Amino acid sequence: MLERTGPLLTVQDLQAWYGESHVLHGVSFEVREGEVVTLLGRNGAGKTTTLKSVMGIVTQRKGSVRFEGRELIGLSSDKIARAGIALCPEERGIFASLDVRENLMLPPQIRPGGLPLERIFELFPNLKERLGSSQGTKLSGGEQQMLAIARILRTGARMLLLDEPTEGLAPVIIQQIGRTIRSLKEQGFTILLVEQNFRFAATVADRYYVMEHGRIIDQFATSELDANLEKLHDYLGV
Repeated sequence: MLERTGPLLTVQDLQAWYGESHVLHGVSFEVREGEVVTLLGRNGAGKTTTLKSVMGIVTQRKGSVRFEGRELIGLSSDKIARAGIALCPEERGIFASLDVRENLMLPPQIRPGGLPLERIFELFPNLKERLGSSQGTKLSGGEQQMLAIARILRTGARMLLLDEPTEGLAPVIIQQIGRTIRSLKEQGFTILLVEQNFRFAATVADRYYVMEHGRIIDQFATSELDANLEKLHDYLGV
């Protein structure tokens, strides 16, 4: 197998619309294999739309989205999933009528390499305790987020798109989500993370892109954080 030298995901001049509303205006960035890259920005900056456009959920899009060198623009979201990308949405998508096991087992394994249940329960021991006894929406917010992430780890995806995984969660659960992301990175997963919580992002990310009004306006690495803190305060209002 040839060693990959270029980015795993390359987004160039990505434009996206909801109906007649033009939301993304030429977004360009890249994610290298094994990285955790965070999209930062205030509400309405276009971060979630970027994830959904990569995944093909936003269908009114143009530009270029290449994964492993393959162009994804024009492909449906199910074909993009089969290429090896999985989205964990902000709203989590837990089915109320299904218990934890049923929610966890619902997505098919679409590629080799999905995590076995034993490994998932090592990452999220709370889920093992709740496995057959709790309906999805009777879980706490933190347990629902764990279940939403666990579910996509079964699919065999190489790249995970995580949309605001810490929103509304208690600090102890946020710390657990951070440990999980770092563990997944150590296992070779590539992660594109959308976050408003910069303090959390700083504990897991290798690089950052800042979005505003549907555009990338800045980028920097973790090693450059201290030199960019003043700008970040302006960008994010933190």
